[in-house]
Amino acid sequence: MLSNCFRVNESRRGPGVRRRAVGAVAVLVAAAGIGGCSVDGSATQTTMPITVTSWFPGEGQQVLASLPVKGRAPKTGYDRDEFGQRWADIDRNGCDQRNDVLARDLANVTFKPGTDECVVMSGTLVDPYSGKVIEFARGEQTSTAVQIDHVVALSDAWQKGAQQLDAATRERLANDPDNLLAVDGPTNAAKGDGDAATWLPPRREFWCTYAGRQVEIKARYRLWVTAAERDALARALDGCPAASSPAGSLALLDDQEIGS
Repeated sequence: MLSNCFRVNESRRGPGVRRRAVGAVAVLVAAAGIGGCSVDGSATQTTMPITVTSWFPGEGQQVLASLPVKGRAPKTGYDRDEFGQRWADIDRNGCDQRNDVLARDLANVTFKPGTDECVVMSGTLVDPYSGKVIEFARGEQTSTAVQIDHVVALSDAWQKGAQQLDAATRERLANDPDNLLAVDGPTNAAKGDGDAATWLPPRREFWCTYAGRQVEIKARYRLWVTAAERDALARALDGCPAASSPAGSLALLDDQEIGS
């Protein structure tokens, strides 16, 4: 079971709620002395959850090997608006995707009264990229401390196949919970729109999860990788622990779900 700190694509409530199987299992490694949340999601003052992707033997590398390898296409025509509504409520639970991700990834969450537990006002983030513990508080001067990262950056996706997708599929990619993580703002800014060849999280313990998530998203939306990116992802996935038992399979979009 994934912890409430780093649940993958788990909607909270409402119509359209479902769990989508992914080809990885989260393993929590506790580091003493830092606040966070426990496996059951309850507050704790003594452990920090460290999420490491556990692929079945060779699965991550096999999926990576299935991705086309091409050069980066020109950025011509890229605009954030090409990926549709920002934070669209694609799971139809009544909350926008930014607040869904904050509620999923933060601990000790409080909500704005009268919003049916949609608008996150505060919470504690154990940043998966850096390991920092960040106290989030909504406000003009404070909200940027925690940002929502597109694991596969939209500009990168545009240059590696997304410009050939239809508008609805691009919007789905931009709001796919598996492609979104609440992270430290400055660390996210340092990443920019880099791919794995130019940027990996400072915290090496998260490389398996990060590389696995990038590979899954690129496979799901039929995007390609550059040769340098493929090599960087292969290195990040090398030696990732193997799951002892299957938890599901990689979720891909079929021809009827993806448009080009």
